[in-house]
Amino acid sequence: MPRHLQMFANYNRWANRLLFDAAATLKEDEYHRDMGAFFGSLHRTLDHLVVADMMWMRRFTGSGDMPQTLGAALYETLETLDAARQRLDQRIIDWVAILDEAALSRDITYRPVTRPMEFTHPLGPTLFHLFNHQTHHRGQCHAILTALGKPSLEMDLIYFLRGDGQEWLYG
Repeated sequence: MPRHLQMFANYNRWANRLLFDAAATLKEDEYHRDMGAFFGSLHRTLDHLVVADMMWMRRFTGSGDMPQTLGAALYETLETLDAARQRLDQRIIDWVAILDEAALSRDITYRPVTRPMEFTHPLGPTLFHLFNHQTHHRGQCHAILTALGKPSLEMDLIYFLRGDGQEWLYG
């Protein structure tokens, strides 16, 4: 399983790069326009993904910043958000690379910011949630971009595996 997680961590960075490159083609008002997504604009949705990943990495590793709400607005510009995303994607890749089966089977206990109760889960399935959550909101970002008239992005995992991610096809 660790190799699959390494693939997902690298795919995650690749797909985020596609989104940020597409976001850079928008006018400022388009980038910040409320398009009806859960977090409104493309900027706020991308910011939420950074917030949520920071929360999970803090829970997983015990280090790093811990925003207090899922809707925290940490970055005001695409440039500062992009830099944070790149640092966080690399942190995820580096951390996943050192995980083994024993680490993935250990329980983690955390308290969601949305509920005043503790939950305990094995690390492995909880880490899958981090990647699935990214995919969920990247879909919203994709919908925002196409609603703004931008071309559809090919960010499915298979496109990664056919191109930059070919090393993950064979173990």
